[in-house]
Amino acid sequence: MSKISAEHLCRDAIVYIRQSTSYQVANNLESQRRQYALADRARRLGWSDVQIVDDDLGRSGAGTARPGFEKLLAAICEGRVGAVVSLEASRLARNGRDWHTLLEFCGLVGTLIVDEDGIYDPRSINDRLLLGMKGTMSEMELSVFRQRSLEALKQKARRGELLLTVAVGYVKAEDGRIEKDPDRRVQDSIALVFRKFAELQSIRQVLLWFREEQVVFPAVVHGHGKQTTEWKAPVYYTLHHVLTNPVYAGAFVFGRRGTRVLIEGGRKRVVRDSIRRNWKDWEV
Repeated sequence: MSKISAEHLCRDAIVYIRQSTSYQVANNLESQRRQYALADRARRLGWSDVQIVDDDLGRSGAGTARPGFEKLLAAICEGRVGAVVSLEASRLARNGRDWHTLLEFCGLVGTLIVDEDGIYDPRSINDRLLLGMKGTMSEMELSVFRQRSLEALKQKARRGELLLTVAVGYVKAEDGRIEKDPDRRVQDSIALVFRKFAELQSIRQVLLWFREEQVVFPAVVHGHGKQTTEWKAPVYYTLHHVLTNPVYAGAFVFGRRGTRVLIEGGRKRVVRDSIRRNWKDWEV
């Protein structure tokens, strides 16, 4: 007996499309094609009105704000959706809050959930159990991926090989190491900051001297996979960063700053690089 009824077909089918990062959006085009092709599957199942929600391309499903997902939930609550179509549970949500909210709403208004494996009715106890397991596995899978990635980063950092960015005044060599920028003007600018600080003993006074003398300072600009140098008037943060970054003392460090998780509007927001750790607590 088919789970798809005439009542389902008289409502819309919504194809929910999501990729977690902007890199995936730009490079993992095959996944996009597979997700957009789900609209044809919905039509083959009998729906004539098929909508695509792709507002969340480049957004994580781990609990951060997702306007596309909110739009999907609003349409379900209005009783306009006969089926939600996605590749798999992980496309819809990677956290229990969103996943169980979706199941609850779909069960209340009689909306089906369709993925590549099958068609599920959240009002059915067996289907609800299976969907719950899919959501739990998706959430656990994300946690495992994160843990593996974090441990790999830490292991590389312990070897002193984790170079996510290169500070101004340095360049990355072909063998992966960093070396002083061969541009003598850049080298002299870095040395000037330390020399003026030794003389004036104040970052603010150094900044004022740079501004009064109209001396520009190099800034690293990243774009299109390349690193370029631009010259501009320095700001306080720029000078403070140079004077406190251990790399200018010839040291590699990792874990100088921490992260914290905030809850805003019922959703989590990860604030990175906001907590300065004591140097004794640096991991490397």
